[in-house]
Amino acid sequence: MAGKQEQEEAQSAVVEVARGVLRMQLPIQMPGLGHVNMYCLLDSEGAAVVDPGLPGDASWEAIGDRLRQADLKVSDVHTVIVTHSHPDHFGGAARFRAENDCKVIAHAAFNVFSRRPHEPHLEVSVEHLPGRLPQGERRQPEAVQERDVQEDITPPWQRGRTPWGSEPQKPSPEQLERWERMRASGSAGSMMPRLTHTVRHGSTIRLANRDFFVWHTPGHTADHVCLHDPDEGLFLAGDHVLPSITPHISGLGDVADPLQAFYDSLDRVAEIEGVQRCLPAHGHPFDDLAARAAAIKSHHADRLERLKTISKRLGPATVREFSEQLFHPRNWGSMAESETYAHLEHLRLRREAESHTREDDQLVYITA
Repeated sequence: MAGKQEQEEAQSAVVEVARGVLRMQLPIQMPGLGHVNMYCLLDSEGAAVVDPGLPGDASWEAIGDRLRQADLKVSDVHTVIVTHSHPDHFGGAARFRAENDCKVIAHAAFNVFSRRPHEPHLEVSVEHLPGRLPQGERRQPEAVQERDVQEDITPPWQRGRTPWGSEPQKPSPEQLERWERMRASGSAGSMMPRLTHTVRHGSTIRLANRDFFVWHTPGHTADHVCLHDPDEGLFLAGDHVLPSITPHISGLGDVADPLQAFYDSLDRVAEIEGVQRCLPAHGHPFDDLAARAAAIKSHHADRLERLKTISKRLGPATVREFSEQLFHPRNWGSMAESETYAHLEHLRLRREAESHTREDDQLVYITA
């Protein structure tokens, strides 16, 4: 049995989790995850779906099965909303668009593969996110000329050294086989969604016959959004707030301090009044959004303190050396290093750590 609810395998049953909102679990095979929740929001014109799973036939067949259980067809889906630019959330969007000419909506910063992976100190314009949404900030999704998302896909193991000096992690035989299947089928490029509309913080989307408000919540990714329905006290959280794990905070992005951006976003959603039910992208619905946001912040604060303790023991050390002290051996690798790097950079930007580059191009940190 899975240790965390986010790791549970996808169940085929379709469940109504709020008025006009169906939870449809789709299968995925990703580190620490066993399913992704696609939410289907019913209205008089058909349905909208949020986060239509991974690309590929297995996920698409599961989508068809879940829709049939709800007496729906692919042609009934008029809108696809993607909470952020990870493949387990946008994977089915391109196929919905190709087969049904539906709307595909994401944040204006949506970008699958950053063209600046080695400039982690780049500051980007992150919108001011007020604790509440004034009437004047509400706006409809902006129609855009159908926008191609980056399709020049390079496997992670071919992208060169990381900003902290590590060589790319060698792929497993399973990863190589999966990549070759995608490349041979052409799906490596065709899985990329083309956006028809973009939203920003404060945008309003009409779903399930009522207004949902967009909350831009950078941290896990720079383009992450959540959806709030004040009528029903409903909050679609994507990966921003998960019930029993915390999302990966990567140091490979366009924001100088993604951990601080994540903290700020957690604080803002915790202040939303009247939230009665939170619908995460992985795991089961839960009730207390503010308490869960506080618990996630506490987890990361503990991780920062552990890094300081590790630094006292090791002295100046590389990101890999820190990560192998911070994470269990089963989790060692590029994701652990990236998250460690994000935390060390957070400490450095707060003047609680210093760094320098050695002659071998390894970035070395020591905490103050």
